[in-house]
Amino acid sequence: MERDFHLHARICCALIASLLAIASPPVVGQDAGEDGYSEAQQEDQSFEDGFSEFDIPLPPHDHPYDAVDISEIEPPQEPAVGDVVRDLGTGHASYYGRRFHGRRTANGERFDMRAMTAAHKTLPFGSMVRVTNTGNGRSIIVRINDRGPFTPNRVIDLSRAAAEELGLVRHGVGEVRIELLAS
Repeated sequence: MERDFHLHARICCALIASLLAIASPPVVGQDAGEDGYSEAQQEDQSFEDGFSEFDIPLPPHDHPYDAVDISEIEPPQEPAVGDVVRDLGTGHASYYGRRFHGRRTANGERFDMRAMTAAHKTLPFGSMVRVTNTGNGRSIIVRINDRGPFTPNRVIDLSRAAAEELGLVRHGVGEVRIELLAS
């Protein structure tokens, strides 16, 4: 029985091979050779050519007329160092000096009353802030390195050097405008 199976399998394979060899139809519009294809066609046909008939060209307007070409969009520009990022408004500024000189600030560095630094309740350490005295128009840039002020109705505590530049030392307190700068 196994022998009959192998015999039938060989006969089927031979039959399929002979049908494939002689049954290739000629291509429409070309002269058929002995095997159904011209020799020129066999030489010119490549793997990629077999798929070219499936290539569909895109229509000229395949998108809405109001669509934006993404290649024309410019990425948002980062503010340059020193540009105003946010106006923090106005309020009263005070200063602290000799009594705190050399002590540790909230960020861990030693307070230097001669440096242009300041304390703010919420701004991140290292933030650069422009402080302008609204009374005389003087303006300075300070770096936030401490927390405070802890006195009601104050928005910023300046180092003594910063307060001197703004003209606040004589009165101890003054009205200022605060602007957060890009750093």
